[in-house]
Formats: sequence, C-alpha cells, structure tokens
Amino acid sequence: MATNKSGRLADELLEMADVQRRLGVMDEATHRKITARHLGPDALPTAEPITAAQVREVRAKAHLSQAALARYLNMTTGYVSQLERGATQAKGPALVLLNVIRRKGIEALL
Repeated sequence: MATNKSGRLADELLEMADVQRRLGVMDEATHRKITARHLGPDALPTAEPITAAQVREVRAKAHLSQAALARYLNMTTGYVSQLERGATQAKGPALVLLNVIRRKGIEALL
C-alpha cells in the first residue's frame, strides 16, 4: 500500500515557502527558484509575452545592434527586426531568452 508522501511533502514545502515569502524571510528571486519538480506538472512556469517595444528596450539596454543580439540568441537579424517591428511575436526559446535578458541582463547569457 503506497502512500503519496512526496506529494504531501511537496505541498508542505510550498506552503512553507509561500509563508516565508509573505513574511519577508525569503526574497522573490529565491521563491521563484522553487522548481517544477516541487510544483508538479500543472504549475510549470511560462515565459511572459514580450512586446516589440520591450524587445527594442532589451537590445538598447544591452547596447547591442540587431545583428549582435541575433547572434547571442542564435537567430537571424531579420527575425530580431521582425520582433522589434511587431511583425511577429517571440515564442519558445526566443521568448525565454529575451525574458532572461530582460530580467538579468545580457550577462546572463555570457
């Protein structure tokens, strides 16, 4: 007769982390590091959509040309241009990488 100890333990850990975050004992960055392994498959993190203006802002803040940003992201310059014009929306790995750069700076990829 198997019990679901790991599920109960994960629930307790998440509750404790949430309380610590509310009390200010745990900072937001640490709280976000709780992995999908603890949260389960229903709570996988998703990348926030990024607008054309935000893509331009990310690139400008990193002091990069479109070609240089494209190279860091392993994309074409044309794709970066399309993102900045709003002709296409970033999806998948491109969206994730742009969000990482937006939150942590280009240094996160170096």
